[in-house]
Amino acid sequence: MKTVTFGGNPVTLTGEQVKAGDKALEFTALDNSLKPVKMSDFKGKVKLISVFPSIDTSVCSVQNHKFNKTASEFGDKVVFLAISNDLPFALKRFCGAEGITNLVTLSDHRDLEFGTNYGFLIKELRLLARGVVIIDKDDIIKYVEYVPEIAQEPNYDAAIKVLKELVK
Repeated sequence: MKTVTFGGNPVTLTGEQVKAGDKALEFTALDNSLKPVKMSDFKGKVKLISVFPSIDTSVCSVQNHKFNKTASEFGDKVVFLAISNDLPFALKRFCGAEGITNLVTLSDHRDLEFGTNYGFLIKELRLLARGVVIIDKDDIIKYVEYVPEIAQEPNYDAAIKVLKELVK
């Protein structure tokens, strides 16, 4: 079990934490129009899942901007999913205002299925911890990062390196 802190204080992650080599678990979350979206909707594609606590924080904003830019470099070879427990309306507002067009933003607020299935749900806050999960075309997890301090950014370089290997 990875230890994660929020403002230096330990938090409890619920659910089973995943690791590289695991079969990716199905989950359903809501898109910006409140339509349910399943991970299996992206079957046969490489998927990068950018996980963050709240779109209305500076670190989460930076994370989404960086992955939006990276997504443009991979074109249709990789689907970039950005997931939080924010309401779909907040995600839509942010993406519209900030010009985020290359990410599929998903809200896990209703069922917490992603957070629970992947071990990112913070019990005390009902938010998702920060991290990255990369899943290959065969739905095998190839990379996982649970960022140890939620106020820090993920390791973009490590994630991008794995993506480049998967799409060569």
